[in-house]
Amino acid sequence: MSREQLAVQQARKAFLTGGSKPLEYRIKQLKNLNRFITERATDITNALRKDLYKSENATQMFEIIGLEGEINLAVSNLTEWAAPRPVNKTLLTISDEVFIQPEPLGVVLIIGAWNYPIAVTLQPLVGAIAAGNAAVVKPSEVSSHTAKVMELLSLYLDPEMYQVVTGGVPETQELLKQRFDHIFYTGNSTVGKLVMEAAARHLTPVTLELGGKSPCYIDKNCDIRIACRRITWGKYINCGQTCIAPDYILCESSIQDKVINEIQKCIQEFYTKDPKTFADYGRIINQRHFKRIMALLEGSTVVIGGDSDESECYIAPTVLRDVASGSKVMQEEIFGPILPIITVNGLNEAIQFINEREKPLALYVFSSSSKVIKRMISETSSGALLANDCLVHFTISDLPFGGVGNSGTGRYHGKYSFDQLSHLRSCLIKKLNMEGVNQMRYPPHTTEKLRWARVFLLKQVNLARWRQIAQVAMLAALAAFVMKRFLR
Repeated sequence: MSREQLAVQQARKAFLTGGSKPLEYRIKQLKNLNRFITERATDITNALRKDLYKSENATQMFEIIGLEGEINLAVSNLTEWAAPRPVNKTLLTISDEVFIQPEPLGVVLIIGAWNYPIAVTLQPLVGAIAAGNAAVVKPSEVSSHTAKVMELLSLYLDPEMYQVVTGGVPETQELLKQRFDHIFYTGNSTVGKLVMEAAARHLTPVTLELGGKSPCYIDKNCDIRIACRRITWGKYINCGQTCIAPDYILCESSIQDKVINEIQKCIQEFYTKDPKTFADYGRIINQRHFKRIMALLEGSTVVIGGDSDESECYIAPTVLRDVASGSKVMQEEIFGPILPIITVNGLNEAIQFINEREKPLALYVFSSSSKVIKRMISETSSGALLANDCLVHFTISDLPFGGVGNSGTGRYHGKYSFDQLSHLRSCLIKKLNMEGVNQMRYPPHTTEKLRWARVFLLKQVNLARWRQIAQVAMLAALAAFVMKRFLR
C-alpha cells in the first residue's frame, strides 16, 4: 500500500469513529491550528523567505492575518453554523419540524498552491475542520520549504484525522486515484481540469479555485493618481504571483501616458528606484516560471522595468504599452510582475473585450461614475467585481470567494467554507397523528382532494410570521381564559 493510500485510509478510519463530529473537538482542533501558526511563526517566515523572498511583515500581512481571522470567526460562530436551520413550511407541514441539518461530508482532499502556500492551503482546512470532516492536506511541492513546515501540523492537529502528504506530481496523482468526499484544489485551470476528471471517476464534488486574466478598466473620468496607486499595489505584491492580481489594464489612449507616469511614480515610492535590493519586493518562485514570464515580453514594448536576473529569479516591476490583443502576453495568465496596457475606445469596447474572453476570477473598474460601475456589474460576469480598489474583497469573510466558468467553481471564506464542505441535509419530522389532514393525498385522487391539495401545498407559511400569529393566538386564548375565569 502506498503512502498516499495509507494516509487516506487512516483519515477515513478516524472519521468513521465519529470523533470529528462533536463541536468541542472541532473547536479544539481550530485552536490548535491557531497555535501552529503562532508557535511556528519563525519557521513559516524563514520558509517563505526562501521560497518567495517574502519579508516577515509581508508574511504576516498576506498569509497569517487573514488565516487567524478565519479561525477566530469559525470558533466564535461554529455553534450557530452547525445548528439546525428552520425553513418556511406549507400548510400541509405546518405542525412538522422542517429544517436543514449541516453534516460532515467525510474525508476532504485539500491541494494547496505555492504562491500563498500558508493562506490558500490552511484556509480551506479551517472550513474542513469546522464542518467536522477529516482531511488530507497536500501542500505544493513548488514552495518546498513551506511544504516542509506543513509537516509539523501533525504535532498540533489530530494526526489520524488530519494527514499531510508531501511530494510532487506522482504523489498528487496517486492521491487523486483515491476516493474522497470532496476535493478542494487551488491552482491553474489546466490542472483543475485533471482534478475534475479524476474526481468524476468517484462522483466526488470539487471546489476549484483557479485564476485567469483579471481585467482592470480605468475610466478617463476618475482620479487616475489614486487608481494607479491601488493598481500598482495589487499588481506587484508577491511579485505579481497573485491569482486575483490585475492581469492587464484597459483604458482610452488619451490617458495611457498619464497612467504610465503615475504607475512609475508608485513603483518608485513603494519599492524604491532599485526594487531588487528592497526587502518587500519578492522573487519568482523558480527558474521555470522565470523563463515562462520573460518569454511573454516577446513582441511587446516595455516602458517601465524589464530588468531581470535569472540567477535570483528577479524580474523588475514592468509595464507594457500599446499591447495588441493577439500578443503573446495576452494568451495566458501572466502570474508575474508584468502589466500590459491595452487601449480601447471607451466603456462599450472595454465591456466587449472582457466578454469575448473567459470569465475572470476578478474584474476591476476605476471610475467616478456610478453609471459606469453599474454597467460593468450588469453587463459582465466574473468571480468578483471591485470598483475603485483591488484584492481587498479577499479579506471580507462575509463575501464568498470563488470563480465562475474557467476561473473556478465553488466558493469559500467564513460560513461559505463551512457550507461548501458540509452536506446540507433536508430533514422533516412528522408526528403520527392528525391523519385526517393527509386524506387529501391518498387515493382515490378526486377533484375535491385536488382543490384542497392546492390550498395546503401552494400556500407558503413564513416561519417568523407564523410565530407572531401563534403568539397572538396564545395571548388571545390566555385573555379569554382570564375573562372567563374571573369576570363571571
